[in-house]
Amino acid sequence: MAPESTYNRRERPAKPALTREGIVAAAVAVMRAEGVERVTMRRLARELDTGAASLYVYVKDTEELHAAVLDELLAEVELDGAGDWRERLWAVLGSYRSVLFAHPSLARVALVTRLSGPRFLALVEAVLALLDEGGMAPGQAAWAVDVLLLTATAAAVEHGSRRERPGAAREHEVMAESLAGVSSRTHPHIAALGTDLVSGPGPVRARWAFDALLNGALATPRPDPGETR
Repeated sequence: MAPESTYNRRERPAKPALTREGIVAAAVAVMRAEGVERVTMRRLARELDTGAASLYVYVKDTEELHAAVLDELLAEVELDGAGDWRERLWAVLGSYRSVLFAHPSLARVALVTRLSGPRFLALVEAVLALLDEGGMAPGQAAWAVDVLLLTATAAAVEHGSRRERPGAAREHEVMAESLAGVSSRTHPHIAALGTDLVSGPGPVRARWAFDALLNGALATPRPDPGETR
């Protein structure tokens, strides 16, 4: 009769082979259940019943892992829509922003990490195609796509950070009260505008910012990339 230890090894189901795709899928599952802060190499090693060192064969570090998780979620971004090119572009950026709104920690990853995954590249390609359809010069579009995505990402980070802070609504009220009460002698421009500085619902201000950026990019020739001034 075989020793018990040998028998147990033979009867134990074989572990699936490690792959980058499997690691990222496990990371997404952990993120959805426990938050991106718990997506670490050590946590995934336990989830996949392996050693943390084995994961580094497929993923360089936690930062790369978080970027890969974010790229998986970008599959939810709607890249097709109805309307003219400007409305479709607004819808694409709005869909991107909504994905980040739902995952504030990953929005911060998007803000500080150079993304290059396949779904992020699909997003960039879609934005560039719409800018081209709108008649934007290629050089201007090459820089505008960065500004547009950065603005959308920063808005998601701000939204998510405020949502996570207790008392955020009261902080906004205090700021509005402070602006409304400034002296016209010391701060004449703030006093003249008053609460208009914080007026307007968020979606309306977001659309205005989008149009302002887009109109500026369309009208502003791009300098030579070699210029240093």
